Amino acid sequence: MGPDMYGCGPLIPALSETARPLRQQIFERVRAAGFIPRVQVAKELAISPATVTTLTSELMEMGLVEEIATPRDGESGRGRPAVALGVRPDAHLVAGIKLSDRENTAVIVDFAGNLVADLAIPHQPGAMELTDLVSLTADLVDQICLRAGIGRSQLSAIGLGVPGFVDAAAGIAHWSPLLSGRHVPLAQALSAQLGLPVHIDNDANLVTLAELWFGAGRYLSDFAVVTIEHGVGMGFVLNHRIYRGAQGLGMELGHTKVQLDGALCRCGQRGCLEAYVADYALAREATTALNWTNRENRSINILLESLYDHAKAGNQAARSIFHRAGRFLALGLANVVNLFDPELIILSGERMRYDYLYANETLAEIKALALNTGRPAPKIEIHAWGDLLWAHGAAALALSAVTEGLLAPAREIAAR
Repeated sequence: MGPDMYGCGPLIPALSETARPLRQQIFERVRAAGFIPRVQVAKELAISPATVTTLTSELMEMGLVEEIATPRDGESGRGRPAVALGVRPDAHLVAGIKLSDRENTAVIVDFAGNLVADLAIPHQPGAMELTDLVSLTADLVDQICLRAGIGRSQLSAIGLGVPGFVDAAAGIAHWSPLLSGRHVPLAQALSAQLGLPVHIDNDANLVTLAELWFGAGRYLSDFAVVTIEHGVGMGFVLNHRIYRGAQGLGMELGHTKVQLDGALCRCGQRGCLEAYVADYALAREATTALNWTNRENRSINILLESLYDHAKAGNQAARSIFHRAGRFLALGLANVVNLFDPELIILSGERMRYDYLYANETLAEIKALALNTGRPAPKIEIHAWGDLLWAHGAAALALSAVTEGLLAPAREIAAR
């Protein structure tokens, strides 16, 4: 059948994710700018000022956007001030929570993304039953609400990040070191307990969302975030939007294979990158190479700190462990460069304190393993930020969901 009958090219729905309603585009532009005049919105979106006026009036009637009087540049205060648009901060409040093996963190942010309250509580590692994890999360929500001086019902949504394999769209944690079960309907269970919409995601995706919404990724169309903590995670932004794959389980860099029949990974398979780079892999190597059998009951944190101290003091066995991990990390990152050609790779997570993982020889090895095209290699930045960054990413997930619920295509169609 020829193109004369059926046409050609991708059949993109009129109001698909890639073609958001103008009203939503205007709102997102205002939120990204902080404050912006209507005429500038029209210019940046290449639409008429009349259209901007009409649609911003709708946003103002919905209570999402407000006019802000700003002084004109170069003026001494005479005449009428310039009028800009800004998001109404008090329109909605959301909470972002990150659960981990060592520390649970939470933030509350307003609709403009301003931090209202934050909280960090130490946590003992170990897998939990769903009911216990739900109770723990509900307690965190109540504590952060108390710190913010609000009731739980004043939240519009909650974003939650957990390590492991998470289907964000379905709200299912297929596997997590925090949960004793598999294929757990985590979002549904939490929503039923809290009486609020709950949105969950892989914790690496949340760091990526934090960079996209609040950090270095705001101005980049394509970038990768690789997290190195208890495991190795990755989030990828493609054309300014986080990429999750067809089934929502893509970008599992830690479980790409770097050695056939290699070291055992905590996922149950062998030869995963994570089994050579993550902290439990380093601790396993340390107990063997340094003959620490008498320290088997020590925590991984203590083992790693001791290993790092030995390496800094010149212990060759300790140095070789970090060097080997750095080489495997270089292999994984070179594969990311060859597959996706990102503008920037951000290395994040607590393990970035261990500079052997990104020493000059590691970065040089990435360059050697990546395709030699004669063009500059992607930039690599180290962001050794704390767990609150992850919670901010969870808050961004909640903000995004609330925005979609208010302005997404289904609502737009119903309103017309």
